[in-house]
Amino acid sequence: MLKDKKVLNNIGVQVVIAMIIGTIVGIIMGHDAVMFAPLGSLFIHLIKMLVIPLVAVAIISGAASLGNSHAAGKIGITTLAFFGITSALAVTLALMMGIIFQPGIGVDLSGVAGMFANTYAEQGSLPTFWATILGMIPTNIFHSLNEANILQILVFCLFFGIALSKLEVERRQPLINGINAIVDAMVWMINVVMKFAPIGVFGLMADAIGSFGFSALTVVLKLFVVYVAAILIYGFIGYPIMIKLFSKTSPRKFLSAMKKPQAVALSTASSMATLPVTMETCEEELGVKNSTASFVLPLGATINMSGNAIYYGLVAIFFAQIFNIELGMSAYIAIIVTSTIGAIGQAGVPGPSFLVVAVLLSAGIPIEGLPLLFALDRIFDMIRTALNITGDAACAVIIDNIYDNQEQPIAVQS
Repeated sequence: MLKDKKVLNNIGVQVVIAMIIGTIVGIIMGHDAVMFAPLGSLFIHLIKMLVIPLVAVAIISGAASLGNSHAAGKIGITTLAFFGITSALAVTLALMMGIIFQPGIGVDLSGVAGMFANTYAEQGSLPTFWATILGMIPTNIFHSLNEANILQILVFCLFFGIALSKLEVERRQPLINGINAIVDAMVWMINVVMKFAPIGVFGLMADAIGSFGFSALTVVLKLFVVYVAAILIYGFIGYPIMIKLFSKTSPRKFLSAMKKPQAVALSTASSMATLPVTMETCEEELGVKNSTASFVLPLGATINMSGNAIYYGLVAIFFAQIFNIELGMSAYIAIIVTSTIGAIGQAGVPGPSFLVVAVLLSAGIPIEGLPLLFALDRIFDMIRTALNITGDAACAVIIDNIYDNQEQPIAVQS
């Protein structure tokens, strides 16, 4: 009896129960379930209120605590390489499954042909290389903070943290200790907010299912099934294999620990909103050092979107099959490259995946049917976010193991 009570008091279990109840309420009440949307919005707003400050101080703390810019550079390059390679592998898996299971065969989207095509094409175009690079550099960090431009904030804080690590120990240590104290205070605040997670998750799920239901999925049911299968394969086979090969952590332990952050990711559809839970899980349950978690996880929540890469690849195959377009090797390469770049460039916040348009255009695939998928984007987004944060955690575990005995961070007194 006491064991059952302890299980029910577990926030992860409460979140899962809230998801189930919210789904049931959404199905029963239909569109009327949107009345619970403010509960979800309140929870998301509370999380977003804390995420930007947490990301800023965590990145500074992580970069400064690595001890020297050489260590930060090596870990940073390895982390970026991991994210790029895993995103490319993800879209390759998506293309293979799309070719094998053919989700677009026999689907008729003529009813939505031409809807908003020009608008989506304009919003989905990829920026040039230099526009992307310049867009990462803040001209005014306070403006970046006000606009919640995560990538610019990340670049500034990373640069500042490395600069801080170059100062004399007696000058940098008090500031690092103060920053770590702020991190601890932010984590305490987030723990308080997370006590309301089940209520927020209930509202989010009831709203999502009530708004879209499952009837709209029937048109793209095969795509959805193949998409979920690809996500499960990559999350429950792909990443565990990487954990087994490149770390000392048990894949079973990793998957068990990820249940709570995955549940939060499913409900919030935001890597950033899930970041505090992912950090807590990596440090307390998977044994990742704070300096590694503070460095890798905020970076991953910003640029690691392997779930998005799978979505982009499958949608490209889906519409190519609908319009009977024979894709050549150059088209497949274009899809892989554009999907990988798009996945890395996608911000870790919920919203329509307009970058999928760029993927389609790169391979010469029509985009007339996209409005239907955008209408269901919230449901797809919830699922791919769970994979995204799983990849973030896998990277943190692997990086922590690789550099465990090679680069020891400086001792920091919290």
